Formats: sequence, structure tokens, C-alpha cells
Amino acid sequence: MENINQLLAVKRQKLEKLKELGVDPYPPRSARTHKIKVLLDNKDDYISSEEVVTITGRLKAMRRQGKVGFGNIADDSGKMQIFVKKDKVGEGNYEVFKLLDLGDFVQITGVCFVTQRGEFSIRAHIVTVLGKSLLPLPTVKEKIVDGKKQRFDEFTDIELRYRKRYLDLLLNPEVKKNFEIRAQIIKEIRSFLDDRGFMEVETPILQPLYGGANARPFVTHHNTLNIDLYMRIALELYHKRLIVGGIERVFEIGKNFRNEGMDRTHNPEFTMLELYQAYADYNDMMSLTEDMILYIAKEVFGNEVVPFGDTEISFKKPWKRASMIDLVKEESGFDASDFDFDKIKAFCEENGIEVQKTDGSGKLIEALFEKFVEPKLVQPTFVTDFPKEVSPLAKVKPGFPNLTERFELFINGNEYGNAFTELNDPVDQRQRLEAQSKLREMGDVEANVVDEDFLEALEYGMPPTGGLGIGIDRLIMLFTNNTSIKEVIFFPQMKPEE
Repeated sequence: MENINQLLAVKRQKLEKLKELGVDPYPPRSARTHKIKVLLDNKDDYISSEEVVTITGRLKAMRRQGKVGFGNIADDSGKMQIFVKKDKVGEGNYEVFKLLDLGDFVQITGVCFVTQRGEFSIRAHIVTVLGKSLLPLPTVKEKIVDGKKQRFDEFTDIELRYRKRYLDLLLNPEVKKNFEIRAQIIKEIRSFLDDRGFMEVETPILQPLYGGANARPFVTHHNTLNIDLYMRIALELYHKRLIVGGIERVFEIGKNFRNEGMDRTHNPEFTMLELYQAYADYNDMMSLTEDMILYIAKEVFGNEVVPFGDTEISFKKPWKRASMIDLVKEESGFDASDFDFDKIKAFCEENGIEVQKTDGSGKLIEALFEKFVEPKLVQPTFVTDFPKEVSPLAKVKPGFPNLTERFELFINGNEYGNAFTELNDPVDQRQRLEAQSKLREMGDVEANVVDEDFLEALEYGMPPTGGLGIGIDRLIMLFTNNTSIKEVIFFPQMKPEE
């Protein structure tokens, strides 16, 4: 600790010396003319022309010997060596260079050349301080092992990496790559939907009533209106209002907030894609999902197959489609198609599934699916025809009064998407939401609430509609080969430090 305190004191002493020299250690502007990558990609041109260029970046390495100094600076495009000679920059500017530390932001103006060791570099005419760092960066060292460069002493403490993402990004290049892929995937989703006539929309995050999913909300208070508001748990009900209003294809990529537990696939604040298409059903949504995710794989990775862990995920069409009840029977040997509550309950209890007082046959069938089937769905699979009891916003499947036209997409044992043939019968919808309300009264805190404004909108008439929701964070996890959602969210929610 004493060494650290001494280091911090030295850095602050250098800060004061810069000020004494009349140097502003935090100037308001820089004068960069070139990104480093531009110079690296066109070395011969800049060496032959001796054009004066100005680069900026963070000082990553530095060594000084008397009147000469070398260093490396990096911007977000690359890293380049700098060469600073006292008789070239002048005595006063060389004193400034001597007061620099690793981690400082600097601006170098000079000309490009190649050192005697063959290193493409910039010979400084002027060294300018852009931002003095007061804390030392964690050290990352490199060494050659069996002819290959390896990094050690990395910033690897997982909790620190998530709490101090700025250091994680600085020191672990693969982390930045994850977020570059994330941005590219979201861009391709927008392009895919734009090409198919979907309008991107924005709907309220603060809502007077929450709905569209089974989840507990976050509650806040609006002082001027003196009312409680809820942070949205889903985008669905406002999108359906837009369909009622005559916008036939809508989508939104936005944040949802659910006051629930956290684990490797759940964060209380997460990003969702939701889209709704008039005159479509859940079969259309399956086709659209296949096409969109396959499009992403080809555009971003140039392949229909991507690695994940020890396996490979193939997005080649067609994907498997199977009903929930058939899959349960296939994996457990139990046939729940008659929806006999006592029989299903007994089988659940025999297999260690806890039965709640609010559970009906549909809820228990879903629990059997989660236990026997879900972990085994590795390749993309549409699990179809969910029980009506657990699908209060989906249309009943014709000829099957206990089932709905709903699917969830499963890959590698995790759910990635949820879609319905949307319920557009306002009478049926009211009955289902009122049934959900009774479940809430019995203690199911995640049951849906009755939204009178939404029901009124449905009474004006909504065409047959297909709707789809895809968890963006989980999709990014899949494409970046990550098993934790915290790896693909810049600033995941963390328990406060003591």
C-alpha cells in the first residue's frame, strides 16, 4: 500500500510540475489529423512524402535514455511507436515528455519514418499533453512462449471487470470485440426489418400500468402528477395499440426492466427486440425468425454455422418444429395431452417438481417441459402450442381449446424468442386478463394485470397479427460464444460494494 501511495503522490507531483511549466494538463481541444490505422495501412506513402501528421491516443509504453525517448500510443484503431528527441522538440517540450506516465493521453505531431530496427514510427516535432492520468493502469505483460505471444498479469478478476468496465475494455481486447459484434448485429437487425417494411417505433418506458409479460415491475413516483409509474416489463401492449391505429408492421429495440433475480442469463435491465405484423400468424413469425437469424449469421460471420462452447450451432433452414406436449412425452414418457390435473400433478410430484396452489394443468406441463426437455434442445428448435393457461395474450389454436398458437425458440438449452398469433378478440382477452388478476389475488405476483386502455383499443378492432420478441442480450451471448449475460452488457447490474 505504501508503494501505491508513493506512486499516486509522484503522479500528482508531475501534474503540478506541468502546471508550473505553463502546460494545461487537460486542454479543451486536440488537433488530430490521422487515425493511427490510416498511417499503418499506408506506411510507404507517409514515409516518402514526409507529410507532417498529428496523432492522439493513450500512452501504453515509454522508455527514456538521456536525450532520447521511445513510446507507444494507441487510439481505437491501432498502436504506433513514437520517437522523441530533445534537440528536435526543444528542451522545454522534452521536459514535458519526461513528466508523462503510462496511461496519459498525448498528442504527437511529426513525420513518419522507420527506425534502424525496422519499426514504423513517428518522429515527434511537438509533444502535447491531452489528459494526465492520476491512477495507474493495471499491468498487462506479454511474453513469447513456443513462438507465440501470450499475455499474463491480465485484468482477470471477474467482479472487477464488470464493475470497472473501462479498465476491462482497455486491457482485454476481446471484450471490445464482443461489443463491436453486438453493435453490428443490432445494425443488421434494423437493416433486415427495414427491408421488409417494418417501421421502427418508440413506446413509453414509464407506464401507468405494466403488462405484456409475467414479471414483477420496478415502481417509481412522478411528483408533479402524484402517481406511481412502472418501468415497462415488455413492449407488447403499446405495439398492439399501433397495429390498431393502422401501422401494419412495427418494431422496437429497447430496454425492459424486470424486478427479478439475476443469474448468468438474466439482468434486471435488458434489451429486447419486439415486432408485430398485421395479417400474419405464428407460422409467419417462425419463418421470419429463421430468416433474420440466418441473415445475421451470414452478414456478421459469413457462415450458417457458428461455434458455441464444445459444439456448433447450425442455422441452416428448416429448423425443428415440435409441440411442447409432444416433446414432454418424447423425453419423459408422460402424455399430458388430456390436461388431467390430478394425473399431471401426481407425475410432477413424483419427479420433484413443486406444485403451487395457483398452478393449473398448463403451468405444470410447462414445468415438465423445463425439467425434461429444455436442456436437451441444442440446435435451433421452435417449441410450439403452449398451454392457454400460460399464454394469456395468444390466440387459441383451432380445435385445441387448451392450447395456443405460441412458440418459443430454444438454442443450446436456453430460450431466445417468444411469439404468438396475437389474441385480437377483446372479449376473450378481457376474460383471460381477469383470470390472471385472480391469480394475482391468490399470490402469483408475476401474473398479468387488467389494462382497461389496452382492452378498449382492442374493442376498436385489431387485424389478425403475429408478434415476436427476441432477447438481444442472449442473442449476442450466442454469437460471441459467451455463457454470461454480463459479458455482453457494458454495465451489468452489480450488488453495491461494502
